[in-house]
Amino acid sequence: MSFLGIDVGTTGCKTCVFREDGALIASAYREYDVRVSQPGYAELDARAVWRELKDCIAQVSAASGRDPIAALAVSSLGEATVPVSRERHILGPSLLNFDERGVEFLDELGRRLDDGRLYRINGNTLGNHYGLTKLLWWKQHQPDIWDRAHKFLLWGSFVSYMLGADPVVDYSLANRTLLFDLDARDWSGELLAWSGIDPDKLPGAAPSGTVIGQVAKPLADELGLPATVAIVTGGHDQCCNATGAGVLGRGDALLGMGTFLCAAPVFECRRDPEAMLPHGLNTEHHAVPGRFITFMYNQAGCLLKWYRDTFAAAEHRAAQEAGEDVYPRLLAEMPDAPASVIVLPHFTTTGPPEFISDSSGVMVGLRLETRRGEILRGILEGSVFYLRECLERARTAGIEVTRFSAVGGGSKSDAWLQLTADILQTPLSRPIQTEAGALGAAMLAAVATRAFDSLEQAVAAMAAPGRAFEPRPVASARYEPHYERYTQLWPLMKDYLRSKP
Repeated sequence: MSFLGIDVGTTGCKTCVFREDGALIASAYREYDVRVSQPGYAELDARAVWRELKDCIAQVSAASGRDPIAALAVSSLGEATVPVSRERHILGPSLLNFDERGVEFLDELGRRLDDGRLYRINGNTLGNHYGLTKLLWWKQHQPDIWDRAHKFLLWGSFVSYMLGADPVVDYSLANRTLLFDLDARDWSGELLAWSGIDPDKLPGAAPSGTVIGQVAKPLADELGLPATVAIVTGGHDQCCNATGAGVLGRGDALLGMGTFLCAAPVFECRRDPEAMLPHGLNTEHHAVPGRFITFMYNQAGCLLKWYRDTFAAAEHRAAQEAGEDVYPRLLAEMPDAPASVIVLPHFTTTGPPEFISDSSGVMVGLRLETRRGEILRGILEGSVFYLRECLERARTAGIEVTRFSAVGGGSKSDAWLQLTADILQTPLSRPIQTEAGALGAAMLAAVATRAFDSLEQAVAAMAAPGRAFEPRPVASARYEPHYERYTQLWPLMKDYLRSKP
């Protein structure tokens, strides 16, 4: 018996089949493009993504062989929704969180309900990156699609629905709409009235790890799946990443090292909004029942790509032609000591405490003798300094981190992980299985179908621990003056950096 974890991201989808012991039987991946039809637009062609995803499912199903798939669940990007008909037809594209459509509604929404009240109900503050403003855009600008739509489904519920399940979304994804009541664990009547959204346009809500149907027989036949595959609610991608990495309880935190460098601590009860809100810390249901998670992040992965394309384009092309990854070579050029270059990682959107979307980055300390390896180290250090500052703020709200589990492409770098452990002064581990999102979804499917009694039991059986990185006291001490300089830099420069020419 095996379990299928589906991971749907912004630029690609992945399917992985795992046995009960956590062994990866088969995996498949497909890329797709973000469509930018005009400035400010950013959307996915939901029909194209669905085709690619079906191909991935069929590929791993054929390879599962003597370990038939018993159940599946989906880990997915948040915020974005897809309009679908009652007949399970896709009616339009999916507007991504960084699509600027819907920004026109923010001022009026803010006048009707202040951030404090919204946070107490939903655990987030008003912003255009959440799903609500996109729903309002559909309602006002595409009334024909709005009227024809049976539901607007977040990606986890969309994939499940297209496979044959009832239209049901898990709590963590529901929270990304700004319309969900964290405490009531249901759509908020107050927030629906505030926004003017018809609750009939939204799916039902259920905890992660709930069986919500079976794969429809025609699709099971088409995809080569057994006729009795159960469909289980998954979760927001960071919640599934955390589950797959064994980040389940108090003191645990996920360190996602992909496009975003994201620290996601877990806590066991809702924290005082008065302590969370001033620091921009959101609250979201974890995939683990009764637990919560918050996110703090910057786009370090985008900075690395910028660095690669700006300073090492030729090496990157050569590595591509040879079928190799250029990053290990570039990381090997970094000096052993902390960089003399201090970097503010605000080249693109960052998360709490200020949700910076209109800034610029800074490099301070450049000299004629500065080499590109030092610049790269400065970028990595600045990105981690950013997280350290956020984590210190979270500590004032009673959220303490004693252990990180690192996943994502960046976690392959021993140098980056050791640097992070030293700066954060906190132990880090890297699980053996790096496909944490798909693994977390598969764990939810396994628990829901009684292969395990709990997620803790599933983690013990399926998530093998890997290498550990301990903070080195001498190295940590050497970072302190650099971190102090970093914390002084943004207050001094933010007005200039956020000004428009």
